[in-house]
Amino acid sequence: MLLLVLVLPLCWAVEVKRPRGVSLTNHPFYDESKPFTCLDGSATIPFDQVNDDYCDCKDGSDEPGTAACPNGSFHCTNTGYKPLYIHSGRVNDGICDCCDGTDEYNSGIVCENTCKEKGRKERESLQQLAEVTREGFRLKKILIEDWKKAREEKQNKLSELQAGKKSLEDQVDMLRTVKEEAERPEKEAKDQHQKLWEEQQAAFKARREQEMSANAFQELDDNMDGLVSVAELQTHPELDTDGDGVLSEGEAQALFSGDTQMDGTLFYDRVWAAIRDKYRSEALPTDPPSAADITEPSEEQPREPQQPSEEEEEEEEEDHEEEEEEEEEEEAPPLQPPQPPSPGPEEGKMPAYDEQTQALIDAAQEARTKFEEAERSLKEMEDSIRNLEQEISFDFGPHGEFAYLYSQCYELTTNEYVYRLCPFKLVSQKPKHGGSPTNLGTWGSWAGPDHDKFSAMKYEQGTGCWQGPNRSTTVRLLCGKETAVTSTTEPSRCEYLMELVTPAACPEPPPELPPSDDHDEL
Repeated sequence: MLLLVLVLPLCWAVEVKRPRGVSLTNHPFYDESKPFTCLDGSATIPFDQVNDDYCDCKDGSDEPGTAACPNGSFHCTNTGYKPLYIHSGRVNDGICDCCDGTDEYNSGIVCENTCKEKGRKERESLQQLAEVTREGFRLKKILIEDWKKAREEKQNKLSELQAGKKSLEDQVDMLRTVKEEAERPEKEAKDQHQKLWEEQQAAFKARREQEMSANAFQELDDNMDGLVSVAELQTHPELDTDGDGVLSEGEAQALFSGDTQMDGTLFYDRVWAAIRDKYRSEALPTDPPSAADITEPSEEQPREPQQPSEEEEEEEEEDHEEEEEEEEEEEAPPLQPPQPPSPGPEEGKMPAYDEQTQALIDAAQEARTKFEEAERSLKEMEDSIRNLEQEISFDFGPHGEFAYLYSQCYELTTNEYVYRLCPFKLVSQKPKHGGSPTNLGTWGSWAGPDHDKFSAMKYEQGTGCWQGPNRSTTVRLLCGKETAVTSTTEPSRCEYLMELVTPAACPEPPPELPPSDDHDEL
């Protein structure tokens, strides 16, 4: 608007006689040769009652140059600057409201005419703004041309990718077939290897169980007659089945399935599985004696100990017997569960594959690797196609002038926060001195008025406020030679306003007209 004012057709200063406080626009309504009709049509009065300091018209139009009417207005001509309307109550109030001082004609105050200086500064400001607009629009045209070329290149790239996609899909299908064909013999060979190993493991475990059963049988066969009787089984109370701590004869016979004795084969077949987890071996641990158990004679000990008396010998023997009994009670090891033999070479980790099986595995792995690489390439190509389609179809303005913002981000640092705007993606806020960023909204839509849709952006559904709505941001786009975020405010709770200057927002400037110093008003 200021630019349009700056380049309006210029007119020379011409003094038009009219009542005080009347603008040039309203001058035709104030004809001294005929009665004056109020501008609202409420009354018609003799012309000499205009500016007589008495309010005759309801709209106050008969007193444009006095303060008589409470709803009147005074027009400041302000030659050399912008004309201005002020309330009639400010006429002759001792304060200079008009830059030409015409509002204080009868107050005794002498007002300096500052209109020319104000006009000069205003014109400089408008000229600077016009220069920014001209340069910004020049850059905008470059941005438009750049997007046209980039869009054409992206369209060509998209066509190439779409054409190559079919070929890559066929390749992926072919490699999938090769992979599946290579995996079938691999699976058969690995399953056979696994089955053989499991059979070996099962056989080894069976032998181990037989050995453990035989060891337990030997321990239970106290009379070494090759049979284990009910009485011999009862020597192991840990095999108790009713929880009273004693293996009764009936409980033992129940374990023997009613028999009174049985040999090693029947013991393994019928009894061992039932008692295996409870049975405790009578074998003592074979740990070597510790250093603490080996005592050395003291140097102070006499070479020939004194012979104790008979009473002392009897007391010592009694004490010795009591100590031995206590030591036996304390040191007697508990019955141990039967210890399985150490695992043989065939037990534990499955052995390595034979050469033939390994060759099948290597061939299948090579086929899998090639298939995965092709499948990954296809996914990357599909992502590229999707991104290109989205970018090409995106609304970047009437001529694509805002497209250059698509892959950029801009920051503004304030006393407390660092604000980050990534156009067409999101807006975030991060504490200046560290902390996690807060989402102030993701891209929603263009949000300018109907006549200027591309003058604002809307970012929605950001991080929710405490007991409040989700954060959102409106970005106003202003004309500028550079691209930068210039301000961020929060006019309402959780609703942010950001300003972004960009050449893409510069309108086409009007044609330049030759300057002239002789003009009445801006």
